[in-house]
Amino acid sequence: MNLTLRIWRQNGPEDKGAIHEYQVKGISEESSFLEMLDVLNEELFERGEEPIAFDSDCREGICGQCGVVINGIAHGPEVTTTCQLHMRSFNDGDVITIEPWRAQGFPIIKDLVVNRSALDRIIQAGGYISVNTGGAAAADATPVPKQDAERAFEAAACIGCGACVAACPNASAMLFTSAKVTHLGLLPQGKPENYRRVVSMLNQMDEEGFGSCSNIGECAAVCPKQIPLDVIANLNRQLGKAALKGV
Repeated sequence: MNLTLRIWRQNGPEDKGAIHEYQVKGISEESSFLEMLDVLNEELFERGEEPIAFDSDCREGICGQCGVVINGIAHGPEVTTTCQLHMRSFNDGDVITIEPWRAQGFPIIKDLVVNRSALDRIIQAGGYISVNTGGAAAADATPVPKQDAERAFEAAACIGCGACVAACPNASAMLFTSAKVTHLGLLPQGKPENYRRVVSMLNQMDEEGFGSCSNIGECAAVCPKQIPLDVIANLNRQLGKAALKGV
């Protein structure tokens, strides 16, 4: 495959960025998208040019580090992480535009790399449980209804990649925050501080500069772990209950 790549280049957060165009040739359709970028970077090295900075770690779709916007879609044309996207999803001769996540809460570090530590701070604000630790309890010591357990596991699948933020016209982190709230709030260990968690995490989300949710649904449409949109409704219900209790 021969491709034209239009890639966002930016030396640092304070510099002005721009789209730069590159040609890559002989790319196998079995290559992953990141392997294709590796090939381009090798060519740039050979020419003495600065390679393109992009994030990746596990390359197995479980760490959430690899996200970029491809032709206007977070993670690209398939509902998966960027590292699991393969070049067979494209055609020979395609022009592919590659950009970083765009959000006030995700300042650009360099090229396609953004700072997503804002999501960590949302977790630190309330995405945990406070319990006394000790020896492991028996697996059946704390009964959890099957429906709640399955729902909690579904929400816990969120890997914090930030695609929901990148896809949202408001750059909201509501799907990410709601997944964490739903996961912990359904389990007995997380219920005692559930309302405080909801308020603290939402306040932190606002403080980080993320937008508000307007239920457009783009977040769930691009989520590589298919977190359902209704976790946002669950968070809103918990927020209403927190308000009634004066939290």
